[in-house]
Amino acid sequence: MSISSSPVTDIARAARLASVSLQSVTNEQKNEALLRIKQVLAERKDEIFKANEEDKKLAEEQVKAGKLSSSLFKRLDICNGDKFETILSGVSDITKLDDPTKKVTLATKLDTDLQLYRVSVPVGVLLTIFEARPEVVVNISCLALKSGNAVILKGGKEATHTNAVLARVIQDALASLSSSGIPKTAVQIVETREDISALLEQDRYIDMVVPRGSNSLVKYIQNNTRIPVLGHADGICSVYIDKDANIAKAARISVDAKTNYPAACNAAETLLVHRSLLQSDAFKTVAQALLDANVTLKCEAEPKAALAGLGSDKVVDATEDDFYTEFLDHTMAVKVVADVNEAVEHINEHGSKHTDAIVTENGETADFFMTRVDAAGCYWNASTRFADGFRYGFGAEVGVSTNKTHARGPVGLEGLVIYKYRAYGNGNVAGDYGSGKKQYLHEPINASERIL
Repeated sequence: MSISSSPVTDIARAARLASVSLQSVTNEQKNEALLRIKQVLAERKDEIFKANEEDKKLAEEQVKAGKLSSSLFKRLDICNGDKFETILSGVSDITKLDDPTKKVTLATKLDTDLQLYRVSVPVGVLLTIFEARPEVVVNISCLALKSGNAVILKGGKEATHTNAVLARVIQDALASLSSSGIPKTAVQIVETREDISALLEQDRYIDMVVPRGSNSLVKYIQNNTRIPVLGHADGICSVYIDKDANIAKAARISVDAKTNYPAACNAAETLLVHRSLLQSDAFKTVAQALLDANVTLKCEAEPKAALAGLGSDKVVDATEDDFYTEFLDHTMAVKVVADVNEAVEHINEHGSKHTDAIVTENGETADFFMTRVDAAGCYWNASTRFADGFRYGFGAEVGVSTNKTHARGPVGLEGLVIYKYRAYGNGNVAGDYGSGKKQYLHEPINASERIL
């Protein structure tokens, strides 16, 4: 069957050819390429910042016109603070990670002269579609290269100039290393919305789509491609404060989970409180800490009544829809529950299977919660904001997955490899084995005997 040619098809085909070349690149060559990328990024910092300032100037007009949210605008900026230095250090961190490919995860002797191995290999070609965050260009490109994958990037239009410069810098860095074995087409970028639809049809060449963005973006991708999608649509995370909670911990964790970075998918959107805590100042202490942090509390009738004495105009009525809402702002839905079982039931019904936390000093209660909550991450006495590939020690992350196949939670290098089976024989044929014939040994192979 002939494949028609188009600019997008050519990009996808080039990525496939690059991914084949990457299969035989050594870990040393990968690290050399990553360090070269870091060097060139640093050398061309002014060029990158100029593009980012241009994007921010255009985005400010979009915010004023109500066409771009303030949370997306915040994610766009890579000039202020130490964000650019963090991007550079993230590249170095990835070089320090183990190569996830060529690892033997199973070795079996089928017969004396027939061995079977399961070996980790790159997924192949990744398509990453994301909004606002231009650092994703660097993070995902470097993670893809370290794991032996080619990547096609499509960023949001609000960061067009920054994304284009970052991708160009990465390609130039790869092109400057003639001996690396990594073609510059291992990292490519597309810029128009029309390209997305065309790329989602390239299941012949693209192996996995990784969306990072809004619920509507992820849902659109999931509904419009045959390519496997690794990602999550919502980040509706909850913090449950148990009757046996240390209230100082509860206040500290709740404030961090909500306000450390409200626009992130691992920020808490729901606060669940054990009913007994309303009978003392415990709940008021946590609520006051959140109010002091400028958080609006959308409460059901019971918790709202308990907070009436605080006299705050930031304590307002909640609706049922609020408990299905990813606010991405200084807003939190508050509900009272009778016990940990009701907390689990609420989270499993209303949550997004991302990350949920319990605050308690009771180990049995914590274990019940962490066992029964159906989420990629379940935490005990810790903020949901720890759900992040960098904080997990992955160097950076491709994204967060709420899938139950292949990869789950923050996805780093291990989520970018799959496996293949290799058999090493000596003229063996399947017809020699079976009832009344030779029997399979099915013996594990010791590491010292492995031929890989």
